[in-house]
Amino acid sequence: MPLDPAVKTLIDGLGAQGFQSFEKLGVDATREAIASFTGLQLPKRGSVRTSDVSYGPGREHRARIYVPPGDGPFPVVLYVHGGGFVAGDLDVVDEPVRALALDAEAIVVSATYRLAPEAKFPSAHDDVYEALLWTAKEISAYRGDPTRIGVMGDSAGGNLAASAAIRARDDGGPEVRAQVLVYPLVAPLAETASRREFAEGYLLHLEALQWFGAQYVSGPDDAADPRLALDRNDLSGLPPTLVVTTEYDTLRDEGESFAGALRAAGVEATHRRMDGLVHAAYWASAAIPRSAEIREAAASFLREHL
Repeated sequence: MPLDPAVKTLIDGLGAQGFQSFEKLGVDATREAIASFTGLQLPKRGSVRTSDVSYGPGREHRARIYVPPGDGPFPVVLYVHGGGFVAGDLDVVDEPVRALALDAEAIVVSATYRLAPEAKFPSAHDDVYEALLWTAKEISAYRGDPTRIGVMGDSAGGNLAASAAIRARDDGGPEVRAQVLVYPLVAPLAETASRREFAEGYLLHLEALQWFGAQYVSGPDDAADPRLALDRNDLSGLPPTLVVTTEYDTLRDEGESFAGALRAAGVEATHRRMDGLVHAAYWASAAIPRSAEIREAAASFLREHL
């Protein structure tokens, strides 16, 4: 399918403003650029109550709880933001997470984690698992049902969310009832057709993808670790999963292969490719109206399975 007209307008506009691929920006400017995605989003929807909390062994990490209207008990979604393990925070995903709480009719716990390069692998993975443990233990105080927990993440956040679900299965942790992975990083060392075909020109360049990884891992052993390389795990016994990919994306093929591998392992796995769209479309609700298709797919899946 041709590139969505709104996506083309966005890419052309960024080019006219002098946007450079992330690896050319460096860490600080990349964080600023990703934070600026709030300017690409629709006005925040109301009717959601929020609470900022801390979690972790020393309560050093922040999370924000979004409670939809109603009396509950509500199903619960632990949401993990993307940003290449380098960037992203609670504020840049505040608008999509508010919408998710309303559309999925669920409490959403949006969690931060330590960022690279200051914190190397497996810091972010450990933090997100701690967020899952905290959610299962504490969410009933917010009228959440700890027996109906799902996880969701986009990009690097999709990797972190899926890894937490695998760890919970293996370590006897909280039961995860569903997971939604939006254009997830699956295989850091993969060499796929989509990585070659969309290496430049579509927001997440291949060199940027590699640069993000180099900030987080300390070498090839880290990149091959099953906590990060999701495809190197036994995938049986994982919860029903929705994998959303976008057509013009370096990460497309590994996400689609992961959905197939889940099905081969006996997992109820659904894949949706959003033709014409690019990486990061989920956050850009105003600039890319078809972002709504990703949001509805995620919310519908979570309503069905939680």
